[in-house]
Amino acid sequence: MTYSTSLEGRSRAQRINACKGITAINGIVVAPGETFSFNQTVGSWTKDRGFMKAPVSYNGTLLPAFGGGVCQTSTTLYNAALLAGMEIVERHHHRFMPGYVGAGLDSAVAFPDIDLRFRNPYSQPVAISASASSGRLLVSLVSTEEFPRVAIEQKINSVSEPIKIVGAQGGRIRRIHGKLGFDVAIYRRNGKNFEIISHDNYPAMNEIVQKS
Repeated sequence: MTYSTSLEGRSRAQRINACKGITAINGIVVAPGETFSFNQTVGSWTKDRGFMKAPVSYNGTLLPAFGGGVCQTSTTLYNAALLAGMEIVERHHHRFMPGYVGAGLDSAVAFPDIDLRFRNPYSQPVAISASASSGRLLVSLVSTEEFPRVAIEQKINSVSEPIKIVGAQGGRIRRIHGKLGFDVAIYRRNGKNFEIISHDNYPAMNEIVQKS
């Protein structure tokens, strides 16, 4: 099962960090009954390991931090795992919706405490094939056993609009671009089995315009 996300609009540092995450998970084999941990596999996002400072959102404010962009790798892997029928053990959503995936389908990670973990429920090993090319991250889960046909369903319960906050009169620059907020549930249908995967609430991010 394969899933991809676009790197369009991402900074050079975010792309580098995302690709380092891709390299770390590529070729990993998850044995039957084994639980995969993204953080244990990728390791710490430090300068000495080649990670760069890139924008990371802290309560809506973008601040530079080592490893910014790695969450796009974990998100791409998460969706491939959903489609492959993996048992999701741990997954966290961002406070505000990232732009590279649909509402409710992101997977935030922060070393070492906020992790993405999933268990292989099958009787055969599952291998992770991950790459970055043509401006996209691509993650596939592969097994000698055929995966069941899985459908992922998104139900958006409500959408909230951002508020535009404007400073004094005069020249203005946009400090923060507003984002829609969502209350959203994700379901997975596997044959006759129907399960709720997550129910997330993302507040709207207000647009901040200040005097230049």
